[in-house]
Amino acid sequence: MMTNFVGVLFDGIAYGSLLFLMSVGLSVTMGLMNFVNLAHGAFAMVGGYVFIQLLGGLGVPFLPALALVFIAVGAIGWLLERTLYQRLYQAEALDQVLFSIGLTFMAVAMATFTWGPSQRSIQLPDWLTGQLQFAGLSIGVYRLFLIVAVCCITFALWMLIERTRFGAKIRASVDNQVAAKGLGINVHQVFSLTFALGSALGGLGGALGVDVLGLDPTFPLKYMVYFLIVVAVGGAGTIRGPLVAALVLGVFDVAGKYYVPTIGAFMIYGLMVVLLLLFPRGLIVRRS
Repeated sequence: MMTNFVGVLFDGIAYGSLLFLMSVGLSVTMGLMNFVNLAHGAFAMVGGYVFIQLLGGLGVPFLPALALVFIAVGAIGWLLERTLYQRLYQAEALDQVLFSIGLTFMAVAMATFTWGPSQRSIQLPDWLTGQLQFAGLSIGVYRLFLIVAVCCITFALWMLIERTRFGAKIRASVDNQVAAKGLGINVHQVFSLTFALGSALGGLGGALGVDVLGLDPTFPLKYMVYFLIVVAVGGAGTIRGPLVAALVLGVFDVAGKYYVPTIGAFMIYGLMVVLLLLFPRGLIVRRS
């Protein structure tokens, strides 16, 4: 029983880490840039398909392919921000929702036309397959890799926002755009780079999640609610909030599906309601 519990806990942490990586970009755009971007899952989907093409079609090794996905999806996010998103920064939330959901449906249609409607998968390299035996527990190598990778990415993201000049520019631009411009900060450039970073993180999460979640053109629609739950429960505009929320929700989701499979898929929604009643502004509120 204890071995099963630890195994479920480990799988839940790995799943939660993946949810966090795909959701943290949405937390950035909603909390720091005040933009309701429901198309965030489309960037994760694009990252997954680009990753498949790089691995299977071009034979790029696993780690370099991840780096290329990060760059490619970040570039797509930057281009869309400069041409479309920035036109709606001052628009009502409903306009932003309608625009981004329309962009999501366009992405789904384009993915279906380009790659077909069927589920896609990847072949992991040998060094990421198999199980590790530890204290009588079998640990999936790839899930362990996900946890370590997300820990490193989270630390790097925290350092970028809290300990660098660029992070200070982001915080200044969010708090008071007029004052930031008066200090010589190019607010539009900062927002473009921030949006590109959030998109790139979503694409990286989509690439890493292909083996765990699978990939098909409906991916943005299937996981949109999960991304929103993580951001709403954790608190938009923070890093720690979505991280804690994603880990808690990931563990409860996996545990529910394992121990009570008949209702397990609904446990994450029940937990969301309880947490939002207890913490209506999110688990961790961004400091102003």
